[in-house]
Amino acid sequence: MVRGLEAGITSLVDSLLGRLQELRQFDLVEDFAAHIPVEVIGNLLCIPREDRGPLRGWSLAILGALESTTTAVQRRQGNEAVSEFTRYLRKLIGARRQQPGPDTDLLTRLLRERELSEDELLQNCVFLLNAGHETTTNIIANGLYLFLRTPAAAQLLRDDPALVVPAIEECLRLESPNQLGNRLVSEPVTIGGVALEAGTYLTLCIGAANRDPQEFALPDHFDITRKPNRHLAFAAGAHACVGMGVARLEAQVALPPNAAKLPGLRLRGAARRGARARFRGFVSPARRNRLKAPNAYHTPPRATVIASPFTPPAASLHRNAITCATSRGSSTRFCG
Repeated sequence: MVRGLEAGITSLVDSLLGRLQELRQFDLVEDFAAHIPVEVIGNLLCIPREDRGPLRGWSLAILGALESTTTAVQRRQGNEAVSEFTRYLRKLIGARRQQPGPDTDLLTRLLRERELSEDELLQNCVFLLNAGHETTTNIIANGLYLFLRTPAAAQLLRDDPALVVPAIEECLRLESPNQLGNRLVSEPVTIGGVALEAGTYLTLCIGAANRDPQEFALPDHFDITRKPNRHLAFAAGAHACVGMGVARLEAQVALPPNAAKLPGLRLRGAARRGARARFRGFVSPARRNRLKAPNAYHTPPRATVIASPFTPPAASLHRNAITCATSRGSSTRFCG
């Protein structure tokens, strides 16, 4: 089923890049990376295209309420987002019961699972949106950032496209989109001399493990030929990320065309990290005056980019800090 998504992702990436090539200014997250997982999730659930506007806003609000420290406003908005998405899903499920979708429709396939209650079905769909959206957006954006910071690696990938698989794995290791994982100790165990009792909740530092010098030579070095690369970006074992195949595919399709079709792309200014503890990405204050396009296409204000009846926390409304410039002909074009 995962490979069946490749043609659609490739078409979407080509369309987005074609649009970016015509723009003087753009944002690599909002105008590129964030579009891809939303469309993939929409296609997986066969959500009508005209209904997909709120998906990103819902996901950002829900994930914002899952941070290690949250405000009452974030928790309220997260709960509202869950309620709104759940109400929409109930209508979608009702319609799908009346008229099942094709075999590629994950929702139709889940409805065939008689063991799932409707609440379990709803929660699986909510989980799919959250697990597949923000982290995959960050996989793509973080990977683009690494290649922009390391022109030699970008040229190596252009010269040898077969390196895309180890390149994505190295992006996942060095810029893990999910920095923390949680586990519950099921039986007493001692790890590293520390005794853990059954029932203990653990917060595992995935980002630190992926830069462990005992496991990775030169752990802070971006090496797209690294072997072996036993990173833990998707965790491991029985609780490994269920969507890792889709996430890898999206990154493998999205990153090489950037290296090939936008070879003059470069960082403009310093990138600013987000303040989230769990998710690793980039944010900076919105700068709408730098988002004008030279043709008929115009990037709307950030609030309407979300196109959602529900507004996520203000911190989520910041634009990406990966500001870039690319040369076209004899002139320099700027993107921000």
